[in-house]
Amino acid sequence: MNAAVITEVKKPVAFQSVPEPAAVPGRAIVRLKAAALNHRDLWIQLGLYAGIKLPVIPGSDGAGVVESVGDAADQPWIGREVIINPSLDWGHDTRAQGPQFRILGLPDSGTFAEKISIPVANLAPKPVHLSWPQAAALPLAGMTAWRALFTRAQLTGGERVLVTGVGGGAALFALQFAAAAGAEVWVTSSSPEKIARAQTLGAAGGVSYRDAGWPAQLQKKAGGLFDVIIDSAGGEGFGKLIELTRPGGRIAFFGATTGNPPGLDLRKSFFRQISILGTTMGSPADFHGMQQFVEMHRLAPVVDQSFALADAEAAFRHMEAGAQFGKIGLSM
Repeated sequence: MNAAVITEVKKPVAFQSVPEPAAVPGRAIVRLKAAALNHRDLWIQLGLYAGIKLPVIPGSDGAGVVESVGDAADQPWIGREVIINPSLDWGHDTRAQGPQFRILGLPDSGTFAEKISIPVANLAPKPVHLSWPQAAALPLAGMTAWRALFTRAQLTGGERVLVTGVGGGAALFALQFAAAAGAEVWVTSSSPEKIARAQTLGAAGGVSYRDAGWPAQLQKKAGGLFDVIIDSAGGEGFGKLIELTRPGGRIAFFGATTGNPPGLDLRKSFFRQISILGTTMGSPADFHGMQQFVEMHRLAPVVDQSFALADAEAAFRHMEAGAQFGKIGLSM
């Protein structure tokens, strides 16, 4: 079969022939119809991710049709359209992942291939209202946003939410999920165009984080502080998020793409009773809850652009440029 393979860090993704996976007990072979990129894939290629072992077929997101299974008891899956839960061996504690937890696409072979071997427990029915590119875009970022909003921050309808850095996959899911849950959602972005597009997805408005004094500007526009803030950047701006959080509010974050917050003033956090909640990926219960929510509200992931599998290197460069709004897909 054909696959996109990272053979060396800081080298182009190779499109090459690799051995087909075989069905073994407990696992299924899925013929993939579409996959989607995450920043994790780019960071692996650039050598910026921990525990890199090469060569590897990257990719955590995928959707396709079950071709075969290793156990007779799993035969009802054959021929079914599925999405893949990329959270492998989460463990038994829903509060945090266990020591065997890992994300599909490193070290396990990922979805940037024509076929994949995946545990049957990680299969889920494809939402019928989604196209193949939309379905493939859902799993990792959707589950990450779901856990941050509902499992960790315990969002309820009517609350005011801030989603930072809108335009990326997880941030857009957080916007869509919060709006569907009845929250008032505001966003930040580097681009006025992205803020305008976010408003078409349910955002009440937003500001550019490149503007001087953007926190005061945002607070004035929103008419007050925020109950819940969802962030993946960290860095110097994180202290400003604390200032924007109302007493008793929650900040859930799942990344630090701009580094650790320097000189963080913790006094504002404890005096306001603010909860700062780290989160990542999700448990099987999170994935199931996210899937049901998407189906109930008929939500559709935003797909920025889809590339052929053979053009995976171009897709990586498109992500590195940072101009996308939504998920970047691969079609098989």
